[in-house]
Amino acid sequence: MFNLEQLSAAHPLASSYGWDAGYAESFAPFAEQGFLPGRIVRVDRGRVDAVVPDGDGVTTVLADTALVATSDPTRVPCTGDWAAVDLVNGPGGGVVRATLPRRTAFVRSTSSKRSEGQILAANVDHAVIAVSLAVELDLGRVERFVTLSWESGAQPLIVLTKADLVGDPVTLSHLVEDTQSTAPGVQVLAVSAATGEGLEVLAAVLAGGTAVLLGQSGAGKSTLANALVGTDVQDVRATRDQDGKGRHTTTTRDLLPLPGGGVLIDTPGLRGVGMWDAESGLTRTFSDIEELAAECRFHDCAHEAEPGCAVLEAVEHGVLAQRRLDSYRKLLRENQRIVAKTDARLRAEMRRTWKQQQMLGRHMMERKRGGGGQRR
Repeated sequence: MFNLEQLSAAHPLASSYGWDAGYAESFAPFAEQGFLPGRIVRVDRGRVDAVVPDGDGVTTVLADTALVATSDPTRVPCTGDWAAVDLVNGPGGGVVRATLPRRTAFVRSTSSKRSEGQILAANVDHAVIAVSLAVELDLGRVERFVTLSWESGAQPLIVLTKADLVGDPVTLSHLVEDTQSTAPGVQVLAVSAATGEGLEVLAAVLAGGTAVLLGQSGAGKSTLANALVGTDVQDVRATRDQDGKGRHTTTTRDLLPLPGGGVLIDTPGLRGVGMWDAESGLTRTFSDIEELAAECRFHDCAHEAEPGCAVLEAVEHGVLAQRRLDSYRKLLRENQRIVAKTDARLRAEMRRTWKQQQMLGRHMMERKRGGGGQRR
């Protein structure tokens, strides 16, 4: 029978892959059944690669999963999960019998027309959002990634890649500042895999934990992963000059050990990142707007046309950018729609709110017309 005490703090499964006393406690019932703890490092068509203890080291086994027969895609094993592995097929293979409770999970909606969620990575400490400086900075997309990162339970970290392509240090500083303004409480690093700029700081932040690397195709994720791991573990292809977009050089989500300890989960480029029940993430990403909203005259202010709206006053006086308010409204509406697909009561509430906003809008227009007619 496997002995959990074998996995001391010095064991590679603990020092390199993140195993700790909390996971050991959750795994105890499975240890009694003779299963091994394993961390899933790759998922491909219902089969997983998992690292399991092997004496004083670790070994990788290929395992089928007994957990795919579920209508809930968020319950399917994913990269980063800790699992109970049954080596029924010998030392090189087995079956995943269960996964341990997830501490964090990065979830996006699978489609704007469906109400399913897809987990991209589990048990992550840092969500590293790669944003290429080879193209114009899309702050709205940054806010979207940051929102889902906060919602996952992980700490967001924005990495502006290809910093060597920005020739002027002052311009680079402004780009960093613009990004920081969209993500309160989030560290922003300018990094170049070509020159090594910022890599040492990034590696120090990620050491010892689990990080997931997120971003669009062409953001330089595979190049960054190779630089952090210290070897060419991921294929790299050139991006198109006209739009900075690249092909999906990474096709699976792979968990890669880092030289300084900890692991990095590289993901395929994400063309679409839909909201998935991310209310608390929105609150943290747009904490500046939430703070202003607390000063509005009405507690249910929609920040559209209401009198005494502190948010609209902030926009009028240049304290808050109109672009940021528009982004907040867009993500809030999108999140409400995806939640409403699975919550009939919320759908009814949204319809009532929409009717109230229509009535308020008509009332405000009538007031403006009346005021204009009374002027002399």
